[in-house]
Amino acid sequence: MSGQFIDVTSEDGKQFSAYLAMPQKGSGPGLILLQEIFGINAYMKTMADRFAEEGYVVLVPDLFWRMKPGVNLAYDGKDLDEALNYNERLDLDLAVQDIAATMKALRALPQQIGKTGAIGYCLGGKLAMLAAARTDIDCAVSYYGVGLDAFIDEIPSIKCPMAFHFAADDSLCPPATREAIQSAMSGNPAIDQYVYPDCEHAFATPERASYDKPAATMAYSRTLALLRKVLGPVHNLNDLWDRHCYYEFATRDVDAIMPTMVAQPYVNHVPTMTGGVGHDQLKRFYKYHFVNANPDDTRLIPLSRTIGTDRIVDEFVFCATHDREIDWLLPGLAPTGKYFEIPMLAVVCFRGDKLYNEHIYWDQASVLVQIGVLDPAGLPVAGIATARKMLDERLPSNELMSKWASSEGKTI
Repeated sequence: MSGQFIDVTSEDGKQFSAYLAMPQKGSGPGLILLQEIFGINAYMKTMADRFAEEGYVVLVPDLFWRMKPGVNLAYDGKDLDEALNYNERLDLDLAVQDIAATMKALRALPQQIGKTGAIGYCLGGKLAMLAAARTDIDCAVSYYGVGLDAFIDEIPSIKCPMAFHFAADDSLCPPATREAIQSAMSGNPAIDQYVYPDCEHAFATPERASYDKPAATMAYSRTLALLRKVLGPVHNLNDLWDRHCYYEFATRDVDAIMPTMVAQPYVNHVPTMTGGVGHDQLKRFYKYHFVNANPDDTRLIPLSRTIGTDRIVDEFVFCATHDREIDWLLPGLAPTGKYFEIPMLAVVCFRGDKLYNEHIYWDQASVLVQIGVLDPAGLPVAGIATARKMLDERLPSNELMSKWASSEGKTI
């Protein structure tokens, strides 16, 4: 963990601690993370560090301090029993006051610039809702908040932008209860709400059995979209991606590529599962198996680019001559001297102003056909036509469908 604990003064003049995580640039908008019933444990510190990486000055207040300072519990056994006990005894009104005190302390930090938001998980999800209703927080996010139905009458008081992430199979918030909460929220235009199918409570916590990575990833992006819209900071992802690609394909400079990425990035070329996880493995991949493995005539034809809050989806045609072994694209295949063109799709995720990961997709069969190592006869496989049709939609469709002619002239 890269953060540290600082003291916060409560409204009644006492001291409690909060975990502080700072962005690399040293300043940014403020963000308060509100704990689960397990205190400020490794998960809360990890999330604080992650949001600091996104550019926020993050504080995680110790909300159990009036019962026992420094609670840090695991998710099962005696720790679970202890956590449930703290949850039962917590004075919610005092907890909201402590959140307000944390917000005051956060805004007083010289590194905190602009607005402040809050994100809460489980118990913290409920407190995020109460903070949105009772304080002047600028935005809030609730992850599978427990007991929200007891505070439905406070929903109209929520004036700041807020998002709720619900688990469809949350045993702590059964469907009928969730639907009643959602119905009450539907009349408040400041609120966005999302339900994640086949997910249980705490689907965003990697250390728990209920963790669901696809849902957690989607919820994280939606959360970040709200934060960026209300708090900032907004980064020019288009320029960041262009610069990264320039170092990959134009200057072929591995030492320049790596600083465009986070400390522990990863890349996965999906059809061949080539790339790397972590700085050292990925730099090794770039240096010995990617940058100089690309043919001299490599060319990218851009088709479209969609820019979101934390990712870019880039659609392009990759053109090259197979004049060398291309480890990442055609591993183990000796050069054939054949020219090929293939449509590609890159989904590029960012954290703050650095690349975090890349998922690159293409149709491997169409490449193999073009270099002459796969016979397309009798197979639903095309070659260079896949790229040509991407560039000109007027080219024929359905030529691989033997039954296409059978529908000619039929009623539509």
